[in-house]
Amino acid sequence: MLLSITTTHRPATDLGYLLAKHPDRLQTFDLSFGSAHIFYPEAKQDRCTAVLMLDLDPVSLVRGRPMAGRNGEGATGPPATYVNDRPYVTSSFLSVAISKVLGSALGGRTTTRPDLVTAALPFSVTFGPVCARGGQTVIDRLFLPMGYDITTEALGEDGARHCWMVTLSGVVRLQDLLLHLYVLAPVLDDRKHYWLAEDEIEKLLRHGEGWLAAHPDREFITRRYLQRGPGMARAALARLAELDEAPAPAEPEAAEPPEVTPKKLHDQRHEIVAHMIRDSGATSVLDLGCGEGRLLALLLGIPGLTKIVGTDISLQTLEIARDRLHVDRMTERQRERLMLLQSALTYRDRRLAGFDAAALAEVIEHIDPQRLPAFEQTVFRHARPKTVVVTTPNRDWNATIPALADGQLRHRDHRLEWTRNEFADWTARVAESFGYTAELSGIGDSHETHGAPTQMAVFQCA
Repeated sequence: MLLSITTTHRPATDLGYLLAKHPDRLQTFDLSFGSAHIFYPEAKQDRCTAVLMLDLDPVSLVRGRPMAGRNGEGATGPPATYVNDRPYVTSSFLSVAISKVLGSALGGRTTTRPDLVTAALPFSVTFGPVCARGGQTVIDRLFLPMGYDITTEALGEDGARHCWMVTLSGVVRLQDLLLHLYVLAPVLDDRKHYWLAEDEIEKLLRHGEGWLAAHPDREFITRRYLQRGPGMARAALARLAELDEAPAPAEPEAAEPPEVTPKKLHDQRHEIVAHMIRDSGATSVLDLGCGEGRLLALLLGIPGLTKIVGTDISLQTLEIARDRLHVDRMTERQRERLMLLQSALTYRDRRLAGFDAAALAEVIEHIDPQRLPAFEQTVFRHARPKTVVVTTPNRDWNATIPALADGQLRHRDHRLEWTRNEFADWTARVAESFGYTAELSGIGDSHETHGAPTQMAVFQCA
């Protein structure tokens, strides 16, 4: 199991100060499951590489403590034989080694060069073998939203799983890079080598501070990191939700009260819209009314999208999106994929023409009814994407919310909310008027009488 860290920052040998490990020395550390070695195969002014190599003892693994189960169903026990993949694949063993061997860098501590700790520097890290349950899709889901460029090298197969060496590249603080690896290495493997105690929640929140709450797949990460059952994951997710409050955006998107639209539904809408965009085969996409950038984060995780543009009428909201997506830490290639534009959906904007797909996730209800014809012309005639995905609240479903009076809309900033029949009529009229076909569906748990809380239309250019 290897982790190599390379920088081209000048002088590159500053890496030794950051890691608190001298480039001229080979150092060995005893761990409960084997040994860890750290050494520098190259240490020049223009390029420096440090390698952390784990040498796990298979006998100790078999005779040692049990290993946590994969699905929170108790424990699988230690490996049945001395011949298994545990000494080799990236797993929670790597997290422990990072904590024990690179603890000062993980904690952002140095007594000699504090200026380096806070600096975003060019790094390339290679680790593996990685046998991720879920394959390369999971690797992309975990690391692309944080702005890394990802390359993988296939090593062969391990049962039904393929194995890779994974390389992440980006301009980032070394502490942040190590925090990401500390949390996500066991998520990739989905099998921890130790029993999970209650302090595991605190460990996750501490190492995920500043990035996990904003990650579009934070629920997936949390549930795979905390494998002892749903209780611990729910507690951790509740704590993360408390950290997710951002300044209220201007129009058109406003935060909906949790008692009306649960966060889980909010995430589900964005995931389904992202899947629709991915399945359309688009290489360029507009997120119209992008708000704080939650959908953009998912779109950035789709490798086939080479051009992603988010628009919003509010500059303040675009700044929130920029911060949420860590645009200032993105690599040059990632920044070239993404553009944030101030634009109003009721005025023609030539910058929006020529895209394969467009998403309007919970946007149309913020438009004044008298401005809908201008909106329709802007999107369906002038921009004219090949695929348009629209989601909006289902007014029929409002009857299931006791706190809403009859006829009251779900949010004070909503200008309209359509029943299923009204949305179907609007969809059919727009499709016929502008040369599209359209399919309707619902998102969220459907009520037998009032339908799903969110309704969706997918328009395809005829």
